Amino acid sequence: MAEKQVEQFYAPPPKLGKWEAFSIFLWNPETHQFLGRTGASWAKILLFYVLFYTCLAGFFSAMLAIFYQTLDMRIPKRELDGSLIGDNPGLGFRPMPPESNVESTLIWYKGSDENNYKYWVEELDKFLEPYRKPGQSASIGQNIQTCSYDNEPADGKVCEVDVNDFAPCTEANNYNYPKSAPCIFLKLNKIFNWMPVFYNDTDLPEKMPQDLKVHIREEKLRNPRTINTVWVSCEGENPADVENIGPIQYIPRRGFPGYFFPFKNYEGYLSPLVAVFFERPVHGVLVNIECKAWAQNIVHDRIERRGSVHFELMVD
Repeated sequence: MAEKQVEQFYAPPPKLGKWEAFSIFLWNPETHQFLGRTGASWAKILLFYVLFYTCLAGFFSAMLAIFYQTLDMRIPKRELDGSLIGDNPGLGFRPMPPESNVESTLIWYKGSDENNYKYWVEELDKFLEPYRKPGQSASIGQNIQTCSYDNEPADGKVCEVDVNDFAPCTEANNYNYPKSAPCIFLKLNKIFNWMPVFYNDTDLPEKMPQDLKVHIREEKLRNPRTINTVWVSCEGENPADVENIGPIQYIPRRGFPGYFFPFKNYEGYLSPLVAVFFERPVHGVLVNIECKAWAQNIVHDRIERRGSVHFELMVD
């Protein structure tokens, strides 16, 4: 007589408490699963992601290496008007006001208070530090030469900027700030391969200050080669500013010598400087000052800050 078949029905899993269910999810002793997967499953997943990210990192590194092969670390990809910077340099001044007031262009201090003018002196010290140690390495030192209008730099060489020739605008004198006759340093922004078109004494623009025109003609009589200069002028912006600004000296000369151009990004290059020495500004009065760089291919635009720079000076 055949045995009777026993009917089997689906039996729901036993109800587990939250903590017991979580414990089994962490480690199931019956199936030997950790977090719902066996050791073999975890090994396959780990191997996949290791291989995937290794290939991804290798592909990224290869693309980066190919990209760097297309770049020259000295010469930019785009130059002059084809670049974002353009071909019209700006003019900058130092010292700059504190970063807490980043939009300010006011230089305001009290000459009789050392703690008051100390900030401005320290800012100039920081700015001029590279000029005091231009040849820290042997390779850079060999790349720097003493230049003049009669001795332009050789190919691959750069000209020295000797800040010791800037008296009285020197570190030893605290840049003359204690005497209430401060020095403001000007520099022309660097643009790769930009070459100024110099003015001569026959094509000077009408808007150029008369005293600068006279200075250019006198310099040409002394040495015709000095005409190859990006000239600099600083004036009070308004009639009252013109009266209050006082006499000005430009040290070591009234402009940026042409032998510093074009900028080729050679090792050791430092931008030429002009120290504007305000001999006797009227005390306790805010003076608005605008300085301009002069060359035939420099366009002055106060709003875009091209070719000129504005700042205020107030000495108490």
